[in-house]
Amino acid sequence: MNTPPVVTVICICYNHARFVEEAIRSVLDQSYKNIELIVVDDGSTDNSVDVIRSTGVRLIALQQNKGYCTAFNEAWKISKGEFIIDLAGDDILTANRIELGVKEFSLRDESFGVQFGDALYITEDSKKISLHSDRFPKPAEGNIYPDLVKRYFICAASMMSRRSVLTMLDGYDETLAYEDFDFWIRSSRHFKYFYTSEVLVLKRIVKGSMSERQFERGSVQQLSTYKVCEKILTLNKSVEENKALKERVWYEVRQSLLRMEFGLMLKYGSLLKRILEAGGRSLE
Repeated sequence: MNTPPVVTVICICYNHARFVEEAIRSVLDQSYKNIELIVVDDGSTDNSVDVIRSTGVRLIALQQNKGYCTAFNEAWKISKGEFIIDLAGDDILTANRIELGVKEFSLRDESFGVQFGDALYITEDSKKISLHSDRFPKPAEGNIYPDLVKRYFICAASMMSRRSVLTMLDGYDETLAYEDFDFWIRSSRHFKYFYTSEVLVLKRIVKGSMSERQFERGSVQQLSTYKVCEKILTLNKSVEENKALKERVWYEVRQSLLRMEFGLMLKYGSLLKRILEAGGRSLE
Protein backbone atom coordinates (compact mmCIF):
# COMPACT_ATOMS: atom_id res chain seq x y z
CA MET A 1 0.00 0.00 0.00
CA ASN A 2 1.40 3.40 -1.03
CA THR A 3 2.06 5.94 1.70
CA PRO A 4 -0.08 9.04 1.16
CA PRO A 5 1.97 12.11 0.23
CA VAL A 6 3.08 14.57 2.87
CA VAL A 7 1.23 17.88 2.72
CA THR A 8 2.98 20.85 4.33
CA VAL A 9 0.87 23.62 5.81
CA ILE A 10 2.82 26.80 6.47
CA CYS A 11 0.89 29.07 8.82
CA ILE A 12 2.08 32.69 8.96
CA CYS A 13 1.14 34.63 12.07
CA TYR A 14 1.54 38.33 12.76
CA ASN A 15 -0.40 39.66 15.74
CA HIS A 16 -3.04 36.95 15.33
CA ALA A 17 -3.21 35.96 18.99
CA ARG A 18 -7.04 36.06 18.85
CA PHE A 19 -7.23 33.69 15.90
CA VAL A 20 -4.10 31.58 15.48
CA GLU A 21 -5.13 28.73 17.79
CA GLU A 22 -8.26 28.19 15.69
CA ALA A 23 -6.17 28.25 12.51
CA ILE A 24 -3.80 25.64 13.97
CA ARG A 25 -6.66 23.49 15.20
CA SER A 26 -8.19 23.47 11.71
CA VAL A 27 -4.99 21.81 10.47
CA LEU A 28 -4.65 19.34 13.34
CA ASP A 29 -8.29 18.25 12.94
CA GLN A 30 -8.05 17.50 9.20
CA SER A 31 -9.53 14.24 7.93
CA TYR A 32 -6.18 13.73 6.15
CA LYS A 33 -3.37 12.88 8.57
CA ASN A 34 -0.01 12.90 6.75
CA ILE A 35 0.54 16.61 7.41
CA GLU A 36 3.60 18.65 8.26
CA LEU A 37 2.59 21.87 10.03
CA ILE A 38 5.07 24.71 10.43
CA VAL A 39 3.95 27.94 12.10
CA VAL A 40 6.01 31.08 11.56
CA ASP A 41 5.49 34.04 13.84
CA ASP A 42 6.66 37.12 11.96
CA GLY A 43 7.79 39.22 14.93
CA SER A 44 4.37 39.66 16.56
CA THR A 45 4.05 42.34 19.21
CA ASP A 46 1.08 40.69 20.94
CA ASN A 47 1.11 37.30 22.72
CA SER A 48 0.85 35.23 19.54
CA VAL A 49 4.05 33.30 20.31
CA ASP A 50 2.70 32.19 23.70
CA VAL A 51 -0.56 31.04 22.10
CA ILE A 52 1.28 29.08 19.42
CA ARG A 53 3.65 27.45 21.91
CA SER A 54 0.69 26.32 24.02
CA THR A 55 -0.50 24.16 21.09
CA GLY A 56 2.80 22.23 20.93
CA VAL A 57 3.25 22.64 17.17
CA ARG A 58 6.50 23.36 15.35
CA LEU A 59 7.26 27.07 15.56
CA ILE A 60 9.72 29.43 13.91
CA ALA A 61 9.63 32.62 15.97
CA LEU A 62 11.24 35.51 14.08
CA GLN A 63 12.63 38.18 16.36
CA GLN A 64 11.52 41.02 14.09
CA ASN A 65 8.93 41.47 11.39
CA LYS A 66 10.41 40.41 8.03
CA GLY A 67 7.28 40.55 5.90
CA TYR A 68 4.99 37.81 4.62
CA CYS A 69 7.11 36.61 1.71
CA THR A 70 10.31 36.25 3.75
CA ALA A 71 8.46 34.61 6.65
CA PHE A 72 6.91 32.04 4.30
CA ASN A 73 10.25 31.23 2.70
CA GLU A 74 11.81 30.59 6.12
CA ALA A 75 9.44 27.63 6.49
CA TRP A 76 9.27 26.54 2.85
CA LYS A 77 13.04 26.03 2.68
CA ILE A 78 12.95 23.44 5.48
CA SER A 79 9.62 21.84 4.61
CA LYS A 80 9.26 18.32 3.19
CA GLY A 81 5.75 18.16 1.74
CA GLU A 82 4.93 17.12 -1.83
CA PHE A 83 2.11 19.66 -1.64
CA ILE A 84 2.07 23.06 0.06
CA ILE A 85 -0.71 25.14 1.62
CA ASP A 86 -0.08 28.74 2.69
CA LEU A 87 -2.41 29.46 5.63
CA ALA A 88 -2.70 32.88 7.24
CA GLY A 89 -2.90 32.84 11.02
CA ASP A 90 -6.43 34.26 11.00
CA ASP A 91 -7.96 31.83 8.46
CA ILE A 92 -9.49 28.38 8.91
CA LEU A 93 -9.25 25.28 6.71
CA THR A 94 -12.42 23.24 6.23
CA ALA A 95 -12.17 19.75 7.75
CA ASN A 96 -11.63 17.83 4.50
CA ARG A 97 -9.71 20.51 2.62
CA ILE A 98 -6.40 18.58 2.44
CA GLU A 99 -7.96 15.19 1.75
CA LEU A 100 -9.93 16.69 -1.11
CA GLY A 101 -6.87 18.44 -2.51
CA VAL A 102 -4.74 15.29 -2.53
CA LYS A 103 -7.55 13.33 -4.19
CA GLU A 104 -8.09 15.98 -6.87
CA PHE A 105 -4.38 16.19 -7.66
CA SER A 106 -4.20 12.38 -7.99
CA LEU A 107 -6.66 12.62 -10.90
CA ARG A 108 -4.41 14.99 -12.86
CA ASP A 109 -0.92 14.88 -14.32
CA GLU A 110 1.98 17.02 -13.11
CA SER A 111 1.25 19.80 -15.61
CA PHE A 112 -1.46 20.85 -13.13
CA GLY A 113 0.40 22.69 -10.41
CA VAL A 114 -2.20 24.62 -8.42
CA GLN A 115 -5.67 23.82 -7.08
CA PHE A 116 -7.97 26.60 -5.91
CA GLY A 117 -11.58 26.63 -4.76
CA ASP A 118 -14.39 28.48 -3.13
CA ALA A 119 -14.03 30.37 0.14
CA LEU A 120 -16.41 31.64 2.79
CA TYR A 121 -15.64 35.14 4.04
CA ILE A 122 -16.26 35.62 7.76
CA THR A 123 -16.06 38.52 10.22
CA GLU A 124 -13.61 38.82 13.09
CA ASP A 125 -16.17 37.11 15.33
CA SER A 126 -16.74 34.30 12.77
CA LYS A 127 -20.06 35.48 11.33
CA LYS A 128 -20.70 34.60 7.69
CA ILE A 129 -20.35 37.40 5.13
CA SER A 130 -20.45 35.87 1.64
CA LEU A 131 -18.99 33.25 -0.66
CA HIS A 132 -16.12 34.05 -2.98
CA SER A 133 -18.14 32.39 -5.76
CA ASP A 134 -20.85 35.04 -5.35
CA ARG A 135 -18.47 37.42 -7.13
CA PHE A 136 -16.60 34.93 -9.34
CA PRO A 137 -19.01 32.09 -10.24
CA LYS A 138 -17.13 30.70 -13.28
CA PRO A 139 -13.36 30.93 -12.76
CA ALA A 140 -10.95 30.04 -15.56
CA GLU A 141 -9.03 26.75 -15.46
CA GLY A 142 -6.13 25.15 -17.30
CA ASN A 143 -3.68 27.52 -18.95
CA ILE A 144 -4.97 30.67 -17.28
CA TYR A 145 -1.95 32.99 -17.53
CA PRO A 146 -3.74 35.61 -19.68
CA ASP A 147 -6.80 35.51 -17.42
CA LEU A 148 -4.66 36.16 -14.34
CA VAL A 149 -2.89 39.01 -16.10
CA LYS A 150 -6.25 40.70 -16.76
CA ARG A 151 -7.99 40.40 -13.40
CA TYR A 152 -8.18 38.92 -9.92
CA PHE A 153 -10.54 35.98 -9.46
CA ILE A 154 -8.77 33.51 -7.14
CA CYS A 155 -9.02 33.56 -3.36
CA ALA A 156 -5.37 32.94 -2.52
CA ALA A 157 -6.26 31.38 0.82
CA SER A 158 -8.01 28.53 -1.02
CA MET A 159 -4.91 27.37 -2.91
CA MET A 160 -2.87 24.19 -2.66
CA SER A 161 0.18 23.77 -4.89
CA ARG A 162 2.67 21.11 -5.85
CA ARG A 163 6.11 21.51 -4.32
CA SER A 164 7.52 21.57 -7.85
CA VAL A 165 5.78 24.93 -8.42
CA LEU A 166 7.52 26.65 -5.50
CA THR A 167 10.80 24.93 -6.36
CA MET A 168 10.67 26.38 -9.86
CA LEU A 169 9.84 29.84 -8.46
CA ASP A 170 12.44 29.55 -5.67
CA GLY A 171 9.70 30.49 -3.21
CA TYR A 172 8.07 33.89 -2.90
CA ASP A 173 9.77 37.05 -4.16
CA GLU A 174 11.06 38.67 -0.96
CA THR A 175 11.37 42.10 -2.60
CA LEU A 176 7.56 42.34 -2.75
CA ALA A 177 5.14 43.40 -0.01
CA TYR A 178 2.65 40.64 -0.82
CA GLU A 179 2.81 37.28 -2.54
CA ASP A 180 -0.28 36.17 -4.41
CA PHE A 181 -0.30 38.24 -7.63
CA ASP A 182 3.36 37.48 -8.32
CA PHE A 183 2.86 33.79 -7.49
CA TRP A 184 -0.12 33.53 -9.86
CA ILE A 185 1.72 35.19 -12.72
CA ARG A 186 5.00 33.32 -12.49
CA SER A 187 3.47 29.91 -11.75
CA SER A 188 0.71 30.06 -14.38
CA ARG A 189 3.34 30.76 -17.05
CA HIS A 190 4.49 27.14 -16.54
CA PHE A 191 1.69 25.23 -14.76
CA LYS A 192 -2.04 24.67 -15.24
CA TYR A 193 -4.59 25.55 -12.55
CA PHE A 194 -7.79 23.70 -11.67
CA TYR A 195 -10.85 24.66 -9.64
CA THR A 196 -12.83 22.82 -6.95
CA SER A 197 -16.30 24.23 -6.36
CA GLU A 198 -16.40 23.35 -2.64
CA VAL A 199 -15.56 25.80 0.15
CA LEU A 200 -11.97 25.00 1.11
CA VAL A 201 -11.23 27.79 3.56
CA LEU A 202 -12.92 30.31 5.82
CA LYS A 203 -11.26 33.62 5.01
CA ARG A 204 -11.44 36.11 7.87
CA ILE A 205 -11.84 39.82 7.16
CA VAL A 206 -9.89 41.64 9.88
CA LYS A 207 -9.89 45.41 10.25
CA GLY A 208 -6.45 46.88 9.64
CA SER A 209 -5.04 43.71 8.05
CA MET A 210 -2.61 43.81 5.11
CA SER A 211 -5.36 42.88 2.63
CA GLU A 212 -7.60 45.60 4.06
CA ARG A 213 -4.86 48.24 3.69
CA GLN A 214 -3.73 47.40 0.17
CA PHE A 215 -6.01 49.94 -1.53
CA GLU A 216 -5.14 52.82 0.78
CA ARG A 217 -3.13 55.77 -0.50
CA GLY A 218 0.58 55.18 -0.01
CA SER A 219 0.17 51.41 0.40
CA VAL A 220 3.42 49.51 -0.19
CA GLN A 221 1.35 46.78 -1.84
CA GLN A 222 0.58 49.10 -4.74
CA LEU A 223 4.23 49.48 -5.67
CA SER A 224 4.55 45.68 -5.54
CA THR A 225 1.62 45.41 -7.95
CA TYR A 226 3.43 47.73 -10.35
CA LYS A 227 6.61 45.64 -10.08
CA VAL A 228 4.65 42.49 -10.97
CA CYS A 229 3.15 44.26 -14.00
CA GLU A 230 6.70 45.03 -15.13
CA LYS A 231 7.54 41.34 -14.76
CA ILE A 232 4.53 40.40 -16.86
CA LEU A 233 5.84 42.39 -19.80
CA THR A 234 9.06 40.36 -19.71
CA LEU A 235 7.11 37.08 -19.48
CA ASN A 236 4.58 37.77 -22.24
CA LYS A 237 4.97 35.85 -25.47
CA SER A 238 2.20 37.19 -27.71
CA VAL A 239 0.27 40.28 -28.73
CA GLU A 240 -2.80 38.84 -27.01
CA GLU A 241 -0.92 38.60 -23.71
CA ASN A 242 0.26 42.19 -24.12
CA LYS A 243 -3.37 43.20 -24.68
CA ALA A 244 -4.26 41.46 -21.42
CA LEU A 245 -1.51 43.41 -19.64
CA LYS A 246 -2.77 46.63 -21.19
CA GLU A 247 -6.22 45.90 -19.73
CA ARG A 248 -4.67 45.28 -16.31
CA VAL A 249 -2.57 48.44 -16.42
CA TRP A 250 -5.54 50.62 -17.31
CA TYR A 251 -7.37 49.14 -14.30
CA GLU A 252 -4.41 50.00 -12.08
CA VAL A 253 -4.26 53.53 -13.54
CA ARG A 254 -7.91 54.07 -12.59
CA GLN A 255 -7.23 52.78 -9.08
CA SER A 256 -4.23 55.09 -8.77
CA LEU A 257 -6.32 58.06 -9.90
CA LEU A 258 -8.97 57.31 -7.28
CA ARG A 259 -6.26 57.36 -4.59
CA MET A 260 -4.50 60.37 -6.18
CA GLU A 261 -1.29 58.34 -6.53
CA PHE A 262 0.08 60.53 -9.31
CA GLY A 263 3.64 59.23 -9.13
CA LEU A 264 2.38 55.69 -9.60
CA MET A 265 0.18 56.84 -12.49
CA LEU A 266 3.29 58.15 -14.24
CA LYS A 267 5.01 54.79 -13.77
CA TYR A 268 2.03 53.00 -15.30
CA GLY A 269 1.98 55.52 -18.14
CA SER A 270 5.57 54.65 -18.96
CA LEU A 271 4.72 50.95 -18.79
CA LEU A 272 1.80 51.44 -21.20
CA LYS A 273 4.22 53.00 -23.69
CA ARG A 274 6.51 49.97 -23.42
CA ILE A 275 3.56 47.61 -23.88
CA LEU A 276 2.59 49.49 -27.04
CA GLU A 277 6.15 49.26 -28.35
CA ALA A 278 6.24 45.51 -27.60
CA GLY A 279 2.83 44.79 -29.13
CA GLY A 280 2.79 47.11 -32.12
CA ARG A 281 -0.10 49.17 -33.44
CA SER A 282 -2.60 46.37 -32.70
CA LEU A 283 -2.54 47.50 -29.06
CA GLU A 284 -3.77 51.01 -29.85
